[in-house]
Amino acid sequence: MRVIVFGAGAVGSRFGAALADAGQEVTLVGRPAYVAAVAAHGLVVRSESDRQVGLRAWEVLPPGTSADLVLLTVKSYDVRAAGIALATALPSPTPVFALQNGLGIEPDLIEGLRSGGWADAAQWVVRGVHTVPARLVAPGVVQPTGTGEVVLGRNPAIPEATERLRDALAAAGFAVRVTDDIAREVWRKVLVNAAINPVTGDHGIPNGRLVEEPWRGQAKALLAEALQVAAAEGFRFEPAEAEQAVFGVARATASNRSSMLEDVERGRRTEVDSISGALLALGRRHGLPMTATERAIVRIRTREAERNAAR
Repeated sequence: MRVIVFGAGAVGSRFGAALADAGQEVTLVGRPAYVAAVAAHGLVVRSESDRQVGLRAWEVLPPGTSADLVLLTVKSYDVRAAGIALATALPSPTPVFALQNGLGIEPDLIEGLRSGGWADAAQWVVRGVHTVPARLVAPGVVQPTGTGEVVLGRNPAIPEATERLRDALAAAGFAVRVTDDIAREVWRKVLVNAAINPVTGDHGIPNGRLVEEPWRGQAKALLAEALQVAAAEGFRFEPAEAEQAVFGVARATASNRSSMLEDVERGRRTEVDSISGALLALGRRHGLPMTATERAIVRIRTREAERNAAR
């Protein structure tokens, strides 16, 4: 199966390497330094003994490219631009699986695909979420940092596409499940991200430190506000269950650094807008108090500005 992994960061690299190892024909789309590194020595997977994975890597998809499916792993704020690039390069509409953090991903992707020329874009988009951790050590060098799960939704227009990706990911060694209620799974992931990412990104701590005070209290305050927003949007979660999920993830990934922390420390734009920012907008619409979320957004944006000023 021909798979395009559009967004060759840490997660895209991990998925791409595993799928290629399992026999899929994988093309990664990434930045110039990344593409040059892969061209020189393949994609290196760092473990006890580094190994090289041979696959193609391009900066830009050539016009007329064809594939069986696309795994979209760009940051949430790049989704629309990625949709334009995909639709421009792929003359035949192709299933696109969006695995981003945050809310509002599908509308941005559909808008981008339509702008690129796919009139019936909505019937080719499939939402998914994952908890697969990885770290991009250097361009073309990825380090898996634990296990995780991929949850895929279904699009009634292309139901077989989800089964094909599920089987491919399972053969590549990932835990995968399919759900008919992907919207709830997206919200479940948003709750975890909203509690963990801003605190770790602000204070520069690995996930495991969240079980300690004062960071535990900050994470709980963010979770409480996110739960109120979810309920107002029709997605109710038991607070105790949600708290257990957040701190369960923190313990299970104790040594991991959240993607928001990695972005802050590397001077890159974070996904705070699609996670905390999206929650804040919905909370205000429902007239909910969002003090902790507002504070977290300000602090993360301050960290972004500080890092950019220091570069």
